[in-house]
Amino acid sequence: MPCIWKPRNADSTPPSVVSMAEELSVSPLIVEILWNRGLTSVESMDKFLSPLLRHMASPAEIPGLTDAAEVLAKGIAEGRTLAVWGDYDVDGITATAVVKQFFSMHGIEIMYHLPNRMEEGYGVNIAGVEQLAADGAQILLTVDCGVSDIESVARARELGMMVVVTDHHTPGDELPDAHAVCNPRLKEGGPCADLAGVGVAFMLMIALNKLMPGEPVDVRPLLDLVALGTIADVVSLTEQNRILVKNGLLLIKEAKRPGMAALKVVSDYERQAELGAGQIGFNLAPRINAAGRMGDPGKALDLLLTDSFDTAMPIAEELNSINLERRRQEQEISEEAFAQAESMKHMPGLVLYADHWHPGIIGIVASRVAEKYYRPTLILCSPESSEGMLKGSGRSISEFDLYEGLKALSPILNGFGGHRQAAGMSLLSDNLHALRDQFNAQVIRQLGPDLLTPTLKLDHELAFSNINNVLLNELEMLQPFGMGNPEPVFATKPVTVAEHTTFGRDREHVKLVLADEETGARLPGKAWRMADKLPRSLQGRVMRFAFTPKIDRFRGIPKIDLRIRDWNF
Repeated sequence: MPCIWKPRNADSTPPSVVSMAEELSVSPLIVEILWNRGLTSVESMDKFLSPLLRHMASPAEIPGLTDAAEVLAKGIAEGRTLAVWGDYDVDGITATAVVKQFFSMHGIEIMYHLPNRMEEGYGVNIAGVEQLAADGAQILLTVDCGVSDIESVARARELGMMVVVTDHHTPGDELPDAHAVCNPRLKEGGPCADLAGVGVAFMLMIALNKLMPGEPVDVRPLLDLVALGTIADVVSLTEQNRILVKNGLLLIKEAKRPGMAALKVVSDYERQAELGAGQIGFNLAPRINAAGRMGDPGKALDLLLTDSFDTAMPIAEELNSINLERRRQEQEISEEAFAQAESMKHMPGLVLYADHWHPGIIGIVASRVAEKYYRPTLILCSPESSEGMLKGSGRSISEFDLYEGLKALSPILNGFGGHRQAAGMSLLSDNLHALRDQFNAQVIRQLGPDLLTPTLKLDHELAFSNINNVLLNELEMLQPFGMGNPEPVFATKPVTVAEHTTFGRDREHVKLVLADEETGARLPGKAWRMADKLPRSLQGRVMRFAFTPKIDRFRGIPKIDLRIRDWNF
């Protein structure tokens, strides 16, 4: 939907921009972009542009982490068998891989459990805990889950397990009775507040590394896993996450991990291709996610931990096939969900339901609906094994706190968890109509009755004559882009739509050639999934576009290309 254009920072930048740029050896435009994002000193800008591992915060900054490391070290010293319980998404799978590989580097094999989404659902369940205990587990470590699993943790304690919970989801009013609970959200703020589950697990391994017998191991080879999970979980790519991801991307480029190399190959990249966060989030991560969404997340774990490329490739190809099926079902569900949303688009909060929708896909569809209609969205389905219980996923917009909204609806929910922008829930089917009414009322309570229009924040107006490879290489220094550090968006001066063509399987994408009549400069641009909004009749029109400049390396020939974000007349 059309956006309201606003400058990222309404205040003017200071005259010192030029001298700061000289000190940092970058162009003044880069300094202006950083200044408008809240970095107002050369020191802070330098750390942003060079996010070195030595700038990482101490693991002790995370509430409960020191206790968690000490409990694990004590249990290992006593000869207890450790089991790690993860989640079925990329964050949980990579966190489990980090823990397993860390202990393997110390010569210790551990057990693991990744729940089946369809059969077990999210979080730690009692049946799984009992099975681990029967198989010999004496220490239970949760990663990316556990902070809401009061009964399951209590059962593990009854069975004699030492229990350490690590999570990054918003805690409820009651914490599980574990030997240690480690979660950056147990206190407001702090340098580690936005870590993903895999980031918390990695920081715990750093602390534990000093407490294990023998020489500490080099944990830096785990950073590719940390980067993959952090990007996939759509957490803020600032501060600690920026350091972890920036350094992890270097390892993903090298692809020394056979599973990562195979994952790149089936995603149509060269084994040693340099990938940005966006390429990983849209291409590599969905293939890992597909395993958990459609079936067995253990396949993805096997891929990430195998030490042979020949072993990795068949697994990666299987995950690729699973992902293709996921995409097919996603398109079908999206079309049905969009049709429902059209009939409810007068409502500030959307609750959509069909009993046959796949529980592993509705979260992705919720994101698409929330983006298209710009309102908080819950999507629910009725899995075959649910026995009258509906399962749902929600996605929000920046103005609405989804977790707090669901918390207010807890009397009609059987369970929920998540954070401000994404959450999961379950409820009895009889409560669906109440959920629809009360969720809409919660959105109105937080945001008011008027429907919101998305805001597009612009970093600068940029003439075509100033767009060159030097600028684009400097913009790459701002990578990785994501939540908290969005790609820079620029505005054109009035330009003419010189050419218009559609492309894609269903001709859903648009390729434009834009001409600056004053200078004669012409640049190509692509508008993805916008063919219905940018018709051919616009050819010849004078318009302004919001865009992000890119280096298009299609077919190996680097060319400047614009990613069209929005437009106005």
